[in-house]
Amino acid sequence: MQSIKEPVQKVLAVYRGRIASLEKQIQATSKWLGRNERLELAHRLCFYERAIERVEGNWRGQGETGVEFARVGHPYQEDLTILGVGSLFELLATTRSQVGAERLADYLLDTPSLEMARARQQAVRELRDQLGLREEIALLGKYRFQNCNGRNLREWLRQPIPRIVGWIPAAMAFFGGMAALLIVLGLAEVAGWSQLGPLLGFCVGVQAVFTLALSRRVRPQLDRLKGLALEFSVLRMGVSLVARQAFAAEILREQAQACRQGEAVKAIRHLERLVIALERREDLYLYGFSVALGAGTQLVLAIERWRAAHAARMEEWLDAWAEFEALNALASYAYEHPGDAFPDLLDGDAHFEAVGLCHPLLPQESVVGNTVALNGETAFYLISGSNMAGKSTLLRAMGLNAVLAGAGTTVRAASARMTVFHVCASISMVDSLLEGKSRFLAEIERVRDAVRATAGKQPVLFLLDEILSGTNSNDRRIAGEAVVQALLANGAVGALSTHDLALTEIPASLGGQNLHMQSRSSDRPLDFDYLLKPGIACQTNALAIVRMMGIGEETGGESEEQLPSWVRNWKAKA
Repeated sequence: MQSIKEPVQKVLAVYRGRIASLEKQIQATSKWLGRNERLELAHRLCFYERAIERVEGNWRGQGETGVEFARVGHPYQEDLTILGVGSLFELLATTRSQVGAERLADYLLDTPSLEMARARQQAVRELRDQLGLREEIALLGKYRFQNCNGRNLREWLRQPIPRIVGWIPAAMAFFGGMAALLIVLGLAEVAGWSQLGPLLGFCVGVQAVFTLALSRRVRPQLDRLKGLALEFSVLRMGVSLVARQAFAAEILREQAQACRQGEAVKAIRHLERLVIALERREDLYLYGFSVALGAGTQLVLAIERWRAAHAARMEEWLDAWAEFEALNALASYAYEHPGDAFPDLLDGDAHFEAVGLCHPLLPQESVVGNTVALNGETAFYLISGSNMAGKSTLLRAMGLNAVLAGAGTTVRAASARMTVFHVCASISMVDSLLEGKSRFLAEIERVRDAVRATAGKQPVLFLLDEILSGTNSNDRRIAGEAVVQALLANGAVGALSTHDLALTEIPASLGGQNLHMQSRSSDRPLDFDYLLKPGIACQTNALAIVRMMGIGEETGGESEEQLPSWVRNWKAKA
């Protein structure tokens, strides 16, 4: 895809121009900048430097992996490298907070409806060119370690609210206020401590009784609230930012409206201040007053009253911010891949059609595109070919682009038309000693789940690499044909790859197509072009692989000088 180079260079020019502008600003105003201003400019520089790394392909191992969002038994999570180092999630995860990252993972792991996928795509189109807005999101919070952990906040919001007799908080507030007033009068020498002491002791004693009586119910809440002030800070700033926007896309308007309801910013700010006060009460110079006034208990009770009044709305604000962050991350991806296309999302029968389809995790300068057309005329491909020819990579490219389409962003192709798929893949199946499960059994279970999935409402895209490789050729062909027939019975489309030429008999009887991937020339068996070609593979590379191992040399084969130049080059690189 050579045509993508020019638009990518334009994106890089924008990012580098922003960096140059920021560096000039720092140089011109360095003498007058305060600590906060310096910190903000550093965050802005970091934002653009990370963006350049992504565009230039230097993002692997530099960002969030999303492994904490992994799901056991997911139908394509591991096969398509959705999570982990060098994964699709790591490439996409430009979210500012954990709650946004969690929602982004949901986008990549869950199959949306057609209506939802179209709504997301509309939102991503609108957000794609709003670079300034993405920069402001990156600046939320004073420090990078400030976050908004959705799991922690939801767990806290859904805890049962302690039942406290209604007059107790009022009584604690009264006696706490009286104690504070007496302390102020004593410090101001309005009255002597001999006069104020008994009253102050009585008020403090009453507070101590209430505190001890409530300790079993208050203590768990105190433990949960520790450190949550930083979570609320990023959420408040994010909700405030979204609430100020005027969007055209329906899903974005809904999020902005949710952030405006219930005086969200004011309510979250009040909660944030209560939690900050709860943490500050442990400061050395405040601790004595805090104990005397029962401040910890009173603050916990105030926070619980806030939770009783706002818990339902708080979950709505969290969801709105999470949705917006996920869509914004997908928009950032679309902006940084200007050569990629928004797919036409189709209703009706399963379609997967793309021109110049590429693997989205491969470097843009070296990626090879293929044309794929799975529809009513051709329901599946059977791709034969030798090792390293690109068969598995093509299957992953199909699956990853189907996931990107469902998430609402661009796909790595010049153009594409497809339905929103439930993806089922068996590409990276391995033995599991912990589960006592062989690769063959794991594959059987995955294929069974794919067949069952075809009974659902969502079209299925199946991607099967070396299907049933643990059986002999004859049994493999018979079983493979039965599997494909079962998948096609409910309208699924997909692709299979194989080294076993016996399986190439399957397409003739089931309406599929035989394709192959092989080297450019039989004289250069490992010089692959990674292009799909019609028909069945006719080349082998077993002898070339043996030569690479040096086995031919050890057994009196060809000398180093006699080896073909491409083999010598390969060995030198290895």
